[in-house]
Amino acid sequence: MDILLVASAFNSLCQRAYVELSDLGHRVEVVLASHGDDAVRAAVRETDPELIVAPMLRTAVPEDVWRTRPCLIVHPGPPGDRGPSSLDWAVAEGAPRWGVTVLQAEAAMDAGDVWASVPFTVAPVGKSDLYRQEVSDAALAAVRQAVERYAGGSFKPRPQSDPSIGVVWRDFFRQERRRVDWAADDTATVLRKLRGADSQPGVLDELLGQEVFLHGGHPEDRLRGRPGELLATRNGGVCRATRDGAVWIPELRPRRGSGDPAPFRRPATDVLGDRVRGLPEDLVPLELPAERRTWADIGYRRLGDVGLLSFGFPGGAMSTDQCRRLLAAYRYALARPTSVLVLGGGRDFFSNGIHLNVIEAAADPAGESWTNLNAMDDLAEAVLRTTDRLVVAALGGNAAAGGAMLALAADEVWCRAGVVLNPHYRRMGLYGSELWTYSLPRRVGEAEAARLTGEALPVSAATAVRLGLADRLVPVAPGAFRPEVERLAGALAADPRLPERIAAKRAARERDEARRPLAEYRRDELARMRRVFFDPAAPYHALRSAFVRKVPSGSPRPLAPVPEPGGAAGR
Repeated sequence: MDILLVASAFNSLCQRAYVELSDLGHRVEVVLASHGDDAVRAAVRETDPELIVAPMLRTAVPEDVWRTRPCLIVHPGPPGDRGPSSLDWAVAEGAPRWGVTVLQAEAAMDAGDVWASVPFTVAPVGKSDLYRQEVSDAALAAVRQAVERYAGGSFKPRPQSDPSIGVVWRDFFRQERRRVDWAADDTATVLRKLRGADSQPGVLDELLGQEVFLHGGHPEDRLRGRPGELLATRNGGVCRATRDGAVWIPELRPRRGSGDPAPFRRPATDVLGDRVRGLPEDLVPLELPAERRTWADIGYRRLGDVGLLSFGFPGGAMSTDQCRRLLAAYRYALARPTSVLVLGGGRDFFSNGIHLNVIEAAADPAGESWTNLNAMDDLAEAVLRTTDRLVVAALGGNAAAGGAMLALAADEVWCRAGVVLNPHYRRMGLYGSELWTYSLPRRVGEAEAARLTGEALPVSAATAVRLGLADRLVPVAPGAFRPEVERLAGALAADPRLPERIAAKRAARERDEARRPLAEYRRDELARMRRVFFDPAAPYHALRSAFVRKVPSGSPRPLAPVPEPGGAAGR
């Protein structure tokens, strides 16, 4: 069918709906409702869709649209749940089970007839992680079911007046409910509040005399102090005491009007600056003992002949410091006696490349862009130059731009079913680096590499395997991905043909190096990136600022052809 997706943003769920419906053979277009009702009406006129689906919508579909076209709304709550903060309430109330419902659009919010609903178990993770994983899985299962039912023509959606549906209205989840009472709330309560707002909107608080939003929360098992007191720093995060323990907060966002010129999320110590200079830095070993209950964004474990280098950075962005620490950890892993090394394996984002928020807040954004990119390149090159073992990139979550290209530097790429890849840079006005001009064509060929980076469209995990971008699809639930990766990696390490594969890999790298050294690929990529970074008129700077500050920019049709900024393919 011809399907039009209407969404407030082309976010992870909207992208997944686009790629998976496209994989099923539907012709899918997207329009952003954030550009106004007239943009939606124009898209409807131009595409003349048989069906409209709204995967993520903060505003109502224009009445003249839903009255004349079949329009299905994806609501992140079970049948009968109504209101704008469904998932917030699920996390706040500790709901063990929740659901996603696909509804017919009508005048009353979330009151339409039910086309499909899929339940899921609520994992004890942050709201954004839950949204990109369990919610996303349930949402796409429900969307596929609803689309099939609509196409079949015989299904009658269930009205919410049905006695079996209990209707519950949940109000907007306001900051007053999110506030932490550091003197009264125990650690479990603090963590629930922080995790319920980890990405958006954050928990408003005052820290060292500054109004900030707290983003993310992790338990700490050893540090203690007066409730509300800052106890230590670690890798950009700060540890804060509760009445019965402590929590780690990785990121802060200054409140607008607080006087901070960079009112967007970034590492907590970057926001607080000199005010935390006197705090001790509480570092933990890379191989953290299993009994520890604390926060570490990078970790290493060895299971026989398999090394597991895990990492997880908020939003998937990797700053200069994070890249350098991960490279040091990678070198540590190479010093351990293993035949298979797994990168990633976590639930959420694998990587989205350089840290645009940190860059935007820097005194010299062009210089920080350059430094950050070189740190990413160092990491990608280290992976490509590893010839004494097999390296696997395990993507439990999405990857984009330089993060997607980092994954391609590995020998094998394993993706959980449902992962979305964006192997391109163009929509941020960049040519890209991370040695993609070597690693992408060697997997998919020159023509396909040019198409992927030129069209700049998302790709499903299933399509990635078909194209050669990925090697294995892992069809498991989010919580089962890590143990399944460990099992598969163990089998790979035990394969008697592995020494031959490693020898063949080493020989291929030597041949490729003789044909054209990696240093030449990197030099040519960086030359093009340098011209963009240090050109104040390059579109990258305006696009980066708009992205970081969440200012709508560009076309209301996010899949429209992207012009080549400055003659270079962009991010």
